[in-house]
Amino acid sequence: MGPGPGPGPGGGRARTGGGGGGGGGVSSGGGALRGAHARPAGGGGGRGGAFSLLIGRGRGEWQREPAERVPPPSCPLLRARRPCRSGGPTTAPSRTATTTRSGRKATAMRRARSRPCIRNVYTSKIISSDRDLLSVVFYGTQTNKNSADFKHVYVLQDLDNPGAKRVLELDQYRGEEGQALFRKTFGHNADYSLGEALWACSNLFSDVRVRLSHKRIMLFTNEDNPHANDSAKAKLARTRAGDLRDTGIILDLLHLKKPGGFDISLFYRDIINVADDEDLGIQPDESGKLEDLMKKVRAKETRKRALVRLNLYLNKDLSLSVGVYNLIQKAYKPYPVKLYRETNEPVKTKTRVFNGKTGSLLLPSDTKRAQVYGNRQIVLEKEETEELKRFGSPGLFLIGFKPLSMLKQHHHIKPAQFIYPEESLISGSTTLFNALLIKCLEREVMALCRYTIRQNTPPRFVALVPQEEELDEQKVQISPPGFHVIFLPYADDKRNVDYTEKVPASQEQVNKMKEIIQKLRFKYRTDSFENPVLQQHFRNLEALALDMMEPEQAEDLTMPKSEEMSRRLGNLVEEFKQLVYPPDYNPDGKAAKRKQAYDDQADKRPKIEVSEDSLRSYVQAGTLGKLTVPALKDACRFYGLRSGGKKQELIDVLTEYFNKH
Repeated sequence: MGPGPGPGPGGGRARTGGGGGGGGGVSSGGGALRGAHARPAGGGGGRGGAFSLLIGRGRGEWQREPAERVPPPSCPLLRARRPCRSGGPTTAPSRTATTTRSGRKATAMRRARSRPCIRNVYTSKIISSDRDLLSVVFYGTQTNKNSADFKHVYVLQDLDNPGAKRVLELDQYRGEEGQALFRKTFGHNADYSLGEALWACSNLFSDVRVRLSHKRIMLFTNEDNPHANDSAKAKLARTRAGDLRDTGIILDLLHLKKPGGFDISLFYRDIINVADDEDLGIQPDESGKLEDLMKKVRAKETRKRALVRLNLYLNKDLSLSVGVYNLIQKAYKPYPVKLYRETNEPVKTKTRVFNGKTGSLLLPSDTKRAQVYGNRQIVLEKEETEELKRFGSPGLFLIGFKPLSMLKQHHHIKPAQFIYPEESLISGSTTLFNALLIKCLEREVMALCRYTIRQNTPPRFVALVPQEEELDEQKVQISPPGFHVIFLPYADDKRNVDYTEKVPASQEQVNKMKEIIQKLRFKYRTDSFENPVLQQHFRNLEALALDMMEPEQAEDLTMPKSEEMSRRLGNLVEEFKQLVYPPDYNPDGKAAKRKQAYDDQADKRPKIEVSEDSLRSYVQAGTLGKLTVPALKDACRFYGLRSGGKKQELIDVLTEYFNKH
C-alpha cells in the first residue's frame, strides 16, 4: 500500500519510511502504513508479506565488547505470500526483505540484537502467515553467493516459505560457538556496496513467478552515513532505491542506537520513502533493546487494510469517501487444517445436499427456503431471500448531531469501528473530513448516522464519536485522528432487568474503599497483556515444528500480583472488613441453609419469562420465532421437553406440544 491521504486533523501524512533496527538491512513485504502520521490499523490479517533481513558489518573489524560477543555480518530476510486458492478474489502475496548492518563503533551487544530478531520473525511467520515467503541475505561478508555475483553479498536462504529447517539453520549461529562458525563461514569485508545489496534483494523478488500483493525491504542499521567517503557507491544506492520505489517495493528504515544519535538526513533521506512535507528531524527513537526492535518489526508487519470503503453522505448533494477500519479485533487460534491420514496431504471439504426420501443429489436450483409463520410454511426462492436482505445502498447517511454526554456506557452492543478519509475515491474528502472533525471536537458533539456496510447487510444506527490525534513527546502518533463508529442498540435489543434492593454504604466505608482503589491504581496499556492461551498454543506449535524437548511456558500476565497488592495495601483490607462485615464473619465458612417446611418449598421446575397463555397465543399465531433462544429453552425445560438444538427445532417441539395439549 502506498502513503495515506493528505494531512488530516493532526496535520500529517502516512509516511512510507520507518524507524529502525540494528545493522544495515534490506526488507520487502507487508504493505503496512508506516510512520507517526499513518492511518489506523486495518480490518484483520490480510495477505502476508516478504522479509529480507540483512545484517552487515560497518567499517573496520568487529570489536568484542564484551570480549566473547562478536556480531555477524549483514543478513537480509525476504518474505512473500502465495495467492489464496480458496473461493473469492485472489489477493497476490507479498514479501519483505530486511537488511541489517552494524557500524564499527557499535558494541557487540547492540549488534547481537538483530540476530534474535531474525529468528523471531521466522518463528512468528511460521505460525501467523504460512503463505509468506522469507529469505535471508548477508552483506559485508568476505565470501559472496548471489545470482549476480555481487561481491560481499551472501544469500543464505532463497525466497521460500518459513519452516523448521530454516529456523534450525539460523540457530546454528547462536551462542559463542555459533559466532565462531559465523566468522569462519562468512568472514567480513567493509568494501561492500549497499546499492548492490538492494539489487540482490530485488533479484530475489524477480525470481518469484507468482503474483505478489506487496513487497517491502526493511533496512536495519546503526550507520547513518554508510558511504561517506565513496560518492559513487552512495549514488548507486540512491539510484537502486529509486528503482525499487518505481517497481512498488517499499523500503523501510529501522535504525539501532549509535553514539551521538542517528541523523537520517545524512544519507537515508534520499533512500527511504518519506513524505515530502514531513519533518525529517521527527523520527522514532533508535532501538536500544531487542523488545523495542521487535515491536517496530511487528508494527511493520501488521497489515493496515480498510475493512470497506464507502461514502459518508452529509446531504443529498454533499458526500465524502471514508475507509472503515478495525482498531481492535479479537485474536483467535488458527483453524486446524484437515489432512489425509495416509499421506498428511491437505484435504478439501465439500458439502452436498440430498433428498431425504429418494437420496438423489440436489442442485442449488432445486432447493428453496421456508419459514413457518402463522401455522403456514412460507416458501421463498433464493432470489427472493437475497432481495429481502437489501435495505438500500451502502454508506453512512447523516441523521443529525447530539451532545457527547448523551452517549452512555450501556449503549455498547458490539466492538466499535473507525473511519478515516479516502482521498483516492473523492477528491477533497480529507479537507471536508478535517473540517467536520474539528467542529465536532470544538462543540463536543457526535454525529448520528444510518450505517449500511454492504448491500446485503441490515442497516445499523451508529454514533460517530470524534477523536483528536494524539502524539507522544517525540511527535510519534499514539492515536489517529478520525471518528469512532459506535453501534447503538435498537429498542428490540434492550432487556428489562429486575434490580435487587441495594443496601446503602456509609460515608466511612466509601472513603476506605477509595483509599484501597487509590493504592491499587496502575497505568493500563492494552499491549502489555497477551492472551496466555494463545501464547501457549503458539509456543506448543513452535516446539513441535522445531523438535524441541518441551515448549517454552508462556507467562500469564493476567494473574493478579498478590504479594505486590498486599504490600501496597498494608492494613487497609483489615480495616475495610471491620467496617463492612460483622465481627463473626468467616469468608471461608459455608452459608447456613435456611430451613423450610415441606409444603412451603418452591416448585423445583424452572421459571419462565413467558406465561403459558402467551406461549399458546404465539403458537396459534405462528410467531414463536419472536422469542429469544434462551426463552424458548426455558419453556422447553419447564414442560419437560427436549431443550437442545437450533431455534427452529425448539419452535417445532413447543408447537407440537401445544397442538396436543
